[in-house]
Amino acid sequence: MEPHERQYLDVLLAMAVDQFAERIVQRNGGAVHALSRLRSDPQGEGIWVGEFVDAFFRDSLLDTPAGSCLILQAFANRRWEAGGVDSEPTTIGEMVQRAAKTAFGALLLQKTEEALERTLVFGGD
Repeated sequence: MEPHERQYLDVLLAMAVDQFAERIVQRNGGAVHALSRLRSDPQGEGIWVGEFVDAFFRDSLLDTPAGSCLILQAFANRRWEAGGVDSEPTTIGEMVQRAAKTAFGALLLQKTEEALERTLVFGGD
């Protein structure tokens, strides 16, 4: 991956983490409840990480095979979790999109947990 692509993806990820963390903190009445729900059920009430990733990909113009390949390029050295894809894709393009969303969503969850933990350590609720 080229350095400019890496920098772009780092900026996108930071933006996604900020937006996602802010939304789940608001929906769950604070960072403590948000972190607890995030860890217990990322797809559950008030978290909905899959819906956020779908919307973020759409808003960031990543919901194409080319956009998904850009995301996957950043995750080239990460192990693929076979359970990450809900059902068999009908096309290769769909598989690439699902794989990119799954990988991005996993990292988004990890980075959001870290951001919420920082908030709690440095004076959050």
